[in-house]
Amino acid sequence: MVSLTQPLVFHNRFLLHAASWNWNPCPRVTNRLPSSLQQETAKSVESPEGNDLSSELYASAPFPPIRASKRVVLVRHGQSTWNAEGRIPGSSDFSVLTKKGDAHAETSRQMLIDDSFDVCFTSPLIRSRRTAEFIWSNRENEMITDSDLREIDLYSFQGLLKHEGKAKFGATYRQWQVDAVNFNIDGHYPVRELWERARNCWSRILAHEGRSVLVVAHNAVNQALVATAIGLGTEYFRILLQSNCGVSVLDFNPRAEGGSPYICLNRLNQTPNSPVATGSSGARSCRLLGC
Repeated sequence: MVSLTQPLVFHNRFLLHAASWNWNPCPRVTNRLPSSLQQETAKSVESPEGNDLSSELYASAPFPPIRASKRVVLVRHGQSTWNAEGRIPGSSDFSVLTKKGDAHAETSRQMLIDDSFDVCFTSPLIRSRRTAEFIWSNRENEMITDSDLREIDLYSFQGLLKHEGKAKFGATYRQWQVDAVNFNIDGHYPVRELWERARNCWSRILAHEGRSVLVVAHNAVNQALVATAIGLGTEYFRILLQSNCGVSVLDFNPRAEGGSPYICLNRLNQTPNSPVATGSSGARSCRLLGC
């Protein structure tokens, strides 16, 4: 889990501002970018076969230029029935918000109530769509459903409890736990596919004329959106976790000479308890995005 104390600014994959990161102890995590991200971006990331994805190169490929600054706010849906049961939801649509999930969605609405948005992109899955409707409330601007914002596709794993996964898939389930990047199920590499989908989402989000964009989706896909924006590959899956109703904020600013924009990770997985400032009465002392 990562706690962000200052914004991180990225410029065409390269770190411009060495902000302070607070990392919880985890042997898999360092506060340095992987060496592959220090290399020059390849123009093409497709393999000769055209099917495999080099996630590190794909994540670090430059974004198209933008004409105006853009802020993108990512929100994860509230608790779902399968979250509560400990099932693997994946991109199935059988999991819906619990009563606690509705409360999470309302919390997200309150966190963002003072902030205006030009557009909302949302996953088509019920748990995310309902959360988006809570947050969007009486706003009249458009909501856009984007299928690439659905949660990670886990194929035969979807709907299983942990003990069922272990019993049915054995070593494959173990690989999902300890080596998710190379995890293969039903002929697919779900994490690699997810990074590709996230990159595709950014192309549509950045192309939209709106300058203040709300995106309501899921834990894994929001992780992938953050990672691909700042040039991190699939090895960061499960590192940039997104809590139920957690908010992450990315700012995109154009370069005068054109080219890939400056990218600032402004908030990461912000929830009501921390680090949102509160007054002595417990009320929010400032707008979430205006602090």
